[in-house]
Amino acid sequence: MAADAPDADGEALDAPDAGGESDAPHPAFEPYAAEPVPQAAVGVPGKDGTLELTFASNEGGTKLVRDYATVPFHVSGTLGHDPHPDASTVFVQSPTGGVAQGDRHDVDVAVREDAVAHVSTQSSTRVLTMERNYAAADATLSVGSGGHLDYVPEPTILHADARYYQNTTVELDRDATAVVADVVVPGRLARGERFEFERYLSRVRAEGPDGLLFEDATHLTPAESDPRAPGVLGEYEVYGTLFVVDPDGDAVDSDALHDAVADREARAGATRLPNDAGVAVRALGDRAETVTDALHAAWDRARRELIDAPAPEGRKY
Repeated sequence: MAADAPDADGEALDAPDAGGESDAPHPAFEPYAAEPVPQAAVGVPGKDGTLELTFASNEGGTKLVRDYATVPFHVSGTLGHDPHPDASTVFVQSPTGGVAQGDRHDVDVAVREDAVAHVSTQSSTRVLTMERNYAAADATLSVGSGGHLDYVPEPTILHADARYYQNTTVELDRDATAVVADVVVPGRLARGERFEFERYLSRVRAEGPDGLLFEDATHLTPAESDPRAPGVLGEYEVYGTLFVVDPDGDAVDSDALHDAVADREARAGATRLPNDAGVAVRALGDRAETVTDALHAAWDRARRELIDAPAPEGRKY
């Protein structure tokens, strides 16, 4: 199952006439970066959201020892419902209706030595319709020696004309592990909106003590190349990935994760990551629920092998 689309169509993109250097994180987004946002300019309060979370282990288990959030992020504390006795959970909230044009979000999650943390979102992330510029989210996830992080947000829903860049960097010390998930819904499916967004680019890069472990990219541009073509998403609409990063051992077997997702409603499979860095699971389906269900099954199996505890239940209330 091949779910990645090319990063570009081979043609050079003209640099924006912005009178200065573009802040675009990728050449495909440079033309958007030159477009001013009339409602609220890029960089003003409320447009540049920052979230910083630090987890540390002590005698009572894992604690959230530092948190800092600016709009649109909000953190109301931790939860202790995780099946792992030492784990701490944060559900990130948002008081806004979604991600708007010109938004720039930075997320930094640090899990210190021997800590166990689970970070998710309270609800789906809605990337709203855009007429100018674009929106971007940059996440850096670092895990100290012996630590474990589950970074499993709710699905991302791409509204019509959305332009969204998402970059995730995972940094692991010796004996550290992480599970990183992402589910993409190509529109408000219940109202018949499908693949009407303009551009979606998601990159995941993982680094271990000895350097790069793997890098993965998904680049979808429905107006230029049909995402439902053979070799991309085919007949399916919702796309999900789960990276189980375990660079120091073979605690998680790709065949075991494949068995966990094989009989689900979504079409899913698992494969080893480069450099024996863990396992990647990809799932395709017609609904977010079926893709999320498949990834949760793989997450549950991986978690039992990595930290001897099942995955938390997905319901949040």
